[in-house]
Amino acid sequence: MKFCSQCGTEVERLIPEGDNRQRHVCPECRTIHYQNPKMVVGCIPLWEEQVLLCRRAIEPRYGLWTLPAGFMENGETAQQGAARETWEEAQARVEMGELYTLFNLPHIDQVYLLFLSRLQSLDFGPGSESLEVALFDESEIPWDELAFPVVKETLKLFFADRSTDSLRLRSGSILRVSEHPRRYRTEVF
Repeated sequence: MKFCSQCGTEVERLIPEGDNRQRHVCPECRTIHYQNPKMVVGCIPLWEEQVLLCRRAIEPRYGLWTLPAGFMENGETAQQGAARETWEEAQARVEMGELYTLFNLPHIDQVYLLFLSRLQSLDFGPGSESLEVALFDESEIPWDELAFPVVKETLKLFFADRSTDSLRLRSGSILRVSEHPRRYRTEVF
């Protein structure tokens, strides 16, 4: 952030009185501009034993596969956002289920909330952000072509939990390995 959204003055980075971390503060009108993590919401859309994945038509990670997910919008619940993203990316209507994974990604200031869901029909297709969408059995998942570590970890947990009939809320963090910017380690709680 460079300028105050209230008065247009260039902001400064300082620790406001009573706070414990640097914030963007306007020296003119004294507005404190808080910057907080973005919420990413999405679904694990299921049809019988298969999972619906989308091949990305946008950056980052163009051409790779992902679960339908995206940034939550103001004025919607996490479940509404996940259903909306599934419609936008896969033109699929889902019956929302329980929250399945909650992952912190502090290196990119994001929190992922992924919900179990059931496809209402086989009437789906690529939305504007997808090149294609398809249903996959566990053995068909393109593991080496998954776009994001959070998607890979969620799918690994899902198939492992499903095999033991023990689906339950999973949470954790996906942390970047500092000396290898494209490598991550996962902590599941």
